[in-house]
Amino acid sequence: MDPKRLGLIAGNGKFPILFAQKAKSQDIKVITAGVKGDTSWKVRFFSDKFKLFKAGDLKKIFLYFKENGITDVLMAGQVNPKHLFDTRLSMDEDFKRVFQTLKDRKADTIFLAIAEKLKEQGFKLIDSTFLLKDCLALKGTLTKRGPTLNELEDIEFGRDIAKAMGAIDVGQTVVIKDKAIVAIEAMEGTDKAILRGGKIAQKNAVVVKMSKPNQDFRFDVPVVGPKTIRNMVKAHASCLAVETGKTIMIDQEVVVKLANKNNVSILGI
Repeated sequence: MDPKRLGLIAGNGKFPILFAQKAKSQDIKVITAGVKGDTSWKVRFFSDKFKLFKAGDLKKIFLYFKENGITDVLMAGQVNPKHLFDTRLSMDEDFKRVFQTLKDRKADTIFLAIAEKLKEQGFKLIDSTFLLKDCLALKGTLTKRGPTLNELEDIEFGRDIAKAMGAIDVGQTVVIKDKAIVAIEAMEGTDKAILRGGKIAQKNAVVVKMSKPNQDFRFDVPVVGPKTIRNMVKAHASCLAVETGKTIMIDQEVVVKLANKNNVSILGI
């Protein structure tokens, strides 16, 4: 791996920004390929080169990286799942070949196929957390308020459900209320699952987010951040449990401050 030059395929959210910031602080050159309609414009300020591509422009992304001497590539952030069903999406030949070989359209299936395509083109897809070890969730209670006994029971119940859902690549997040499953994350993502679960639970739901049993840290790593807490507040959810050492917590100080302000408990398990 070339530790001084990396290619970044940047999706949405703060994850790509956080990675690019960390890389810049360590004098690593970041050549970023963004996705139109998904990637934040803020990523460009921490990138040595930045260019936007359509979601189906795989061949152009490969060429862009080759022109900039990239051999190691990292993926951070998600791409809007609506692209999978958008009939207007124009796929180049490489992207079409990737989709033609898919046995299904689960997240891991798609990402593994893209990883193989990168390998064919001479690129290596690397661990997306390798610069962010200090951003992984710590063990124990992270907030002023610890979980109640009822919340701990829901966490224990929800952890097994989240692991089971991750094992079949459905989602990483479940929302629990009194040992009832009120929402399971699917393609819509964590935030919408929280809001959906909140409507059913009405108040004091517990959100559990876990990695997959065989998590590939090159992609689809569990991520929480301030937006997670804000959506929990909207949903009147009371407790968040995340997997220690396997969940990226963006803006940790802000997350904990928001949680404390709204009496939300956060637990690393």
